[in-house]
Amino acid sequence: MHVAVLGAGIMGCSAALCLAQRGARVTLFDGATQPCTGASRWNEGKIHLGYLYAADPSMATAHRVLDGGLAFKPLIERLIGESIDPVTSPVDDVYLVHRRSVVDADAIRCYYAAVSALVREHGGAAGYLHPATRASAHPLSMSELAAMCDTRDIVAGFRVPERSVSTVWIADRLIAAVAAEPRIEGRWGVRVNGVARPEAGPDAPMHVDTSGGRDGPYDCVVNALWDGRLGVDAARGLPAPATWSHRFRRSLFVRTSRPVTAPSAVICVGPFGDVKNYNGRDLYLSWYPAGLAVEGTALEPPPVPPLDGAARTALIDAVLTGLGAILPSVAALRPFVETAQVEGGWVYAAGRGALDDRASTLHRRDHAGVFRDGRYLSIDTGKYSMAPWVADRLAAELL
Repeated sequence: MHVAVLGAGIMGCSAALCLAQRGARVTLFDGATQPCTGASRWNEGKIHLGYLYAADPSMATAHRVLDGGLAFKPLIERLIGESIDPVTSPVDDVYLVHRRSVVDADAIRCYYAAVSALVREHGGAAGYLHPATRASAHPLSMSELAAMCDTRDIVAGFRVPERSVSTVWIADRLIAAVAAEPRIEGRWGVRVNGVARPEAGPDAPMHVDTSGGRDGPYDCVVNALWDGRLGVDAARGLPAPATWSHRFRRSLFVRTSRPVTAPSAVICVGPFGDVKNYNGRDLYLSWYPAGLAVEGTALEPPPVPPLDGAARTALIDAVLTGLGAILPSVAALRPFVETAQVEGGWVYAAGRGALDDRASTLHRRDHAGVFRDGRYLSIDTGKYSMAPWVADRLAAELL
């Protein structure tokens, strides 16, 4: 089987590698000059178990992300041929409930208990970034909370068994794994415009229309694009979801001159922010109100405003100030910032609305999955952490 995979983020690379490892020939397309240059490189790397989605009391999102989160470590290590332990955050995340959270602390407590039960009952809990067979969410005492954050804004806190990985490190290993796989051929710097519908029926070979001309034929096409997937689906004739939105979000990737003690923390539930401390010196910092650059609801994402030197400096200050006002440990790391990269990527979701609106459908991620028309398959990954699991299942089904 010869498969075209459109998009070389973590989803496209994982799909290409899983298919190639099962014997398929793969041609991997991306508009950038190499794989993993966008959101798959520049994000916090949270390997979700479902705790973030307390605004979805149906538990549908938790059920959707759990399989992928628990399978992430063994699958990604198989794909890159290397342990991810050195780039996994060493302690459990702390979830801090903001006074303006769209879900109150009591409801979050009940939700976390239900998620913990799901994790414990799952057969793959032992395979998480650290064994999660005894998963539980531990409430922080008021003294613990006061030692960590400004309790004028934070009304409750929980230590949950979720952790994160360095997406920059994993992106580099995926690039190397793709380059080393003889069954994968890359088409870099090529924009995909559409996939021609075969005239001989849904199972006939297909061609990919690109900025470099028509490419093919292919026995199967997997659309793993992130920000341009819906446009290619529409050109193919695949129906769009009922609602969707694109957002371009920027964050800080900080390297400090000495180890710092800032905890890996999420300020929830709404448009707040988070900190990921991978090893004491490499950190991810996001303050959502400052980092959201542009959003849109068209099939194609809107243009991203450029960021000049002054705007970049202002964004760094806004993120450090926003987080530092709540977490003194973030304010304290300012003098030790050695480098601060401002980077970002598109966030796609089959939902829309503002995160400070309890009714926004962005608080759910249960509509992700694989949608197909014959041998044309389109993938809404849902979350970074689900990509290797979706790719493994997809390859097993196709081959």
